[in-house]
Amino acid sequence: MPLNGSTSQALLDAQLELWHTTFAYIKSMALKSALDLRIPDAIDQHGGAATLPQIASKAKLHASKIPRLRRLMRVLAATGVFIKADEHQSSCSGEPVYSLTPMSRLLVGSRSLSPITSMVLHPTFVSPFLEIGSWLQHELPDPCIFKHTHGQSLWELADRDATFDALINDGMVSDSRFIMDIVLKECGEVFQGLNSLIDVAGGLGAAAQAISKAFPDVKCSVLDLDHVVAMAPPSDTDVQYVAGDMFESVPPANAMFFKWVLHDWGHEDCVKILKNCRKAIPSRDEGGKVIIIDIVVGAGRSDLMHRDVQVFFDLYIMLVNGIERDEQQWRKIFFEAGFSDYKITPVLGFRSIIEVYP
Repeated sequence: MPLNGSTSQALLDAQLELWHTTFAYIKSMALKSALDLRIPDAIDQHGGAATLPQIASKAKLHASKIPRLRRLMRVLAATGVFIKADEHQSSCSGEPVYSLTPMSRLLVGSRSLSPITSMVLHPTFVSPFLEIGSWLQHELPDPCIFKHTHGQSLWELADRDATFDALINDGMVSDSRFIMDIVLKECGEVFQGLNSLIDVAGGLGAAAQAISKAFPDVKCSVLDLDHVVAMAPPSDTDVQYVAGDMFESVPPANAMFFKWVLHDWGHEDCVKILKNCRKAIPSRDEGGKVIIIDIVVGAGRSDLMHRDVQVFFDLYIMLVNGIERDEQQWRKIFFEAGFSDYKITPVLGFRSIIEVYP
């Protein structure tokens, strides 16, 4: 007798959905393997289309592994990372040809998102997800999931492990270079009329440098901790680096800028940070504001992938006790910090640009 009176086909469909969800990690691990082997670069270096032997040669794989590589590429093609050409489009040797898709084109070139994708898929970030169940069984307050798994916080590990710190910095820089091109193209008016801007917790300054190049009359500075500022690379812009702690104070400027920073922190911490910003900027009439690039859950397009990515990020940032917020949660923070108005513009895919006014 079928379960709950369901038809056999309904049961098989449900089983298929269960397995599809269960094996979702294979999709991301196949992508990780492609990045580890630099397969997108191999295809790109062959003019955007390459056979398995060509990919294997670039990846320095032994010929005996090509049949296994074929199986990996089958998954990557099935999940939209690459395109496998039809038989009549195969190479002269009869070998199938693989080419880049719009998604995998983001993994090559000067604006490559490979660094941040590799960061998210790194075992240090993946392994805490195996501990969520046991972590939830503990009473609060307790360490975040990351510390529960690794015995130290993300920031403590980054302080002690230069390789891990570089992984994070490279990831953040790649995201900044990618998203700031779009921000300046689609929302450049946000920065018009400013004479100074502080990129708060701006890391190595990729976002501030992009703003400075687009608006050379805006005096851009990066505020971050001592050890981060010490690693700032040489730049062809006039961006200044200031060592400091946003929880203590923020240097004065027309505008404060946060890219993917506030989602790392809880409600009270965000209020404290923004109160410091409120003290450091002039009135709205004088051009004072805070500019935030972050997720606003529920804002923007309503398609399934868009919504999925927003809630996936919320669970991901929970690893460090962060949170992705909906509009009402953001609003509460802004008003508690002493601001009077805000504007959300959901034009950055799953993220939005938020302008907050004193």
